[in-house]
Amino acid sequence: MAAERVIVVYPPDETGGRRVRVDGTILGRARDLRDLTEYLRRAGLEGLDDLDVVRSLLIEWRGGGPEDWDPRPP
Repeated sequence: MAAERVIVVYPPDETGGRRVRVDGTILGRARDLRDLTEYLRRAGLEGLDDLDVVRSLLIEWRGGGPEDWDPRPP
């Protein structure tokens, strides 16, 4: 069941990529919401679009939210 999944998006690295982990497994580095949505789809979380990912309470955003992809401070 999707509600039991543990999804963590880590802070942006020096290139702006954010590591994505689902249930303890690193899936890769997302460079934007489209990448993140694709990683989650491949992990079996079907039917998500970028807006769903932004609003999802299943995702733990570390080091900024879904709008933060640039590693430089504002």
